Amino acid sequence: MIEPELAELATAHGVAVRYRDSSEQEVEVDRGVVLDVLGALDVDATTPAALASALEAVRSVDPDALPATVVVDAGAGRPLPGPGVVTLEDGSERSVSAVPDDLPVGYHRLVVGDQDVALIVAPPRLAAPPPTWGWMVQLYAVRSAESWGCGDYGDLGALLSGTAAQGAGALLVNPLHALALAPEVEPSPYSPSSRRFLHPLYVRVSSLPAYAAAPVAVRAAVDAVRPPSGELVDHDAVWAAKRAALELLRPYDADAPADVDALDPELRDVATWYALAERHGSDLRSWPAGLGHVGDSSVAAARAELADRVLFHAWCLQLADAQLAEAHASASGMAVGLIADLAVGCSAGGADAWTLADALAPGVSVGAPPDDFNQQGQDWALPPWRPDALARSGYAPLRSMIRGVLRHADGLRVDHVAGLWRLWWIPPGRGAREGAYVHYDARAMLAVVAIEASRAGAVVVGEDLGTVEPEVTEGLAEHGMLGCAVLWFQRSPDGALLPPRRWHPDTLASVSTHDLPTAAGFLADEHVRARAEAGVLTDVDAAYADAERDRAELLELLRAEGFDTDDVVLAMHQLLATARSRIVLAAFTDVLGDVRQPNLPGTVDAYPNWRIPLSRPLEDLLTDPRVLAVASTLRARPT
Repeated sequence: MIEPELAELATAHGVAVRYRDSSEQEVEVDRGVVLDVLGALDVDATTPAALASALEAVRSVDPDALPATVVVDAGAGRPLPGPGVVTLEDGSERSVSAVPDDLPVGYHRLVVGDQDVALIVAPPRLAAPPPTWGWMVQLYAVRSAESWGCGDYGDLGALLSGTAAQGAGALLVNPLHALALAPEVEPSPYSPSSRRFLHPLYVRVSSLPAYAAAPVAVRAAVDAVRPPSGELVDHDAVWAAKRAALELLRPYDADAPADVDALDPELRDVATWYALAERHGSDLRSWPAGLGHVGDSSVAAARAELADRVLFHAWCLQLADAQLAEAHASASGMAVGLIADLAVGCSAGGADAWTLADALAPGVSVGAPPDDFNQQGQDWALPPWRPDALARSGYAPLRSMIRGVLRHADGLRVDHVAGLWRLWWIPPGRGAREGAYVHYDARAMLAVVAIEASRAGAVVVGEDLGTVEPEVTEGLAEHGMLGCAVLWFQRSPDGALLPPRRWHPDTLASVSTHDLPTAAGFLADEHVRARAEAGVLTDVDAAYADAERDRAELLELLRAEGFDTDDVVLAMHQLLATARSRIVLAAFTDVLGDVRQPNLPGTVDAYPNWRIPLSRPLEDLLTDPRVLAVASTLRARPT
């Protein structure tokens, strides 16, 4: 039982002591969990004296004190406790007695007395994207005659140009964030080492200027290390081959970086992490003393010792950026273009955790409480942002990250967008069920996303599926951001499947997602079989019964809406084409009849997550009769 004093303290620090679960039942958080989460925020309440002291600190805050970050909407001001000075983003200064209503959108500083805080001016509501349709794909799952064992940036460019020729207006791709490479490659695009940089695994070796400039014998040696394609994507084999090839080609790139000190500081630091990871492994928590943080005592000496490896990894990151820029150019003329996916967090032992440690909660994992799909809860092994640290920094790490993702994209899909409001924190040593929600300043988080999107001319899509508070969907709509509508989840108040023609228009619609069964898998109960085999179900019989009911309900909806169920997968997409949603996307895995879903949440090694290739090569993909039929259906949807 949580006493009122502890509840007051927790609430003051954004820690919820109760929540509503997926069945809309109120659950009170365990007292020990609340204490652990407060401890992760450097708030000690473990003894009566500590609780009293922490509570007194909260209660004694000056009511006139400004928050660490002040947020106002463009065209709106706010009163101040006294006269002050605003330093605008361009460096100019204005003396003010209140926050004026004519400040430009952007990131500024505000000084009032002895208070020096960040001032964010949020833009007006984002412009609505034009109604369009398109595809979504896992890039690693694509294979072509040119790629080496998995999809690459060249394949992405070909997909963009090929789908654009079909009349598609958008292509959503999995996160392209930089992942760990040594000693093993991290396969999950949602467990990035750095969300600010791109994955070198997707570099197309044969398209590099260095390959063209290399002697014939070197090119032959490069060609010889190309890995064979197997039943599954072998990320380790692909990187081993590409790393060997890149080592051979680097001397023939006149633009390859040659001076560590001349590197952009952010690039230098992330490249340093990669160089250290080659020696000590990709989890910084096991590194020797003095290397645990970018500013630690032994880092400078290690960087000097490993200078050549730092330069190699900086070059690889630069190559990835250049090739994505080239691929992105193929989206020119599309109604929306390339939509990049943003993972909800970064690896606890990765480059961002190493360079941005002050903004993260070490030892804490982000996850989700139990729900119908994941009855044991989820632990994603990703450290969360500290809301207090973000506010003190003026949200600088968030700004940098969003800006980086949108550098070569026309849209942003924010995975688990509810995380801009709250995240399920799992303290060290606890299980996925033993967490608590920690709240963020959603107004500030949304303002940053909106500023970066407006500057990039990008559309924003929030993945608001699952147990999501109404304020999330409402907040997205208020900012001109789209939510998500997935066939399995869209239901009327009485619980029945909702016809797509009644879905909210401010959404991105699809049949499924990477975390859900494919169309064929849904029809064959593959999602139940796989979860049962992986041991993530607590009641297998009930899951099969639910799947049978859901399948019958879908077939009934298809018939009621007038679609022929002889080809159920095509009928699903014909149904999808009736959606009012602004953007409607089909997944190649659904259309091709692939049974296995890309990812089975709650599993690591019990299922081949992020390793399953498409059943058709890129050369045949866009001319496959099933793909052509769905493209024709979606192209004809009313706008």
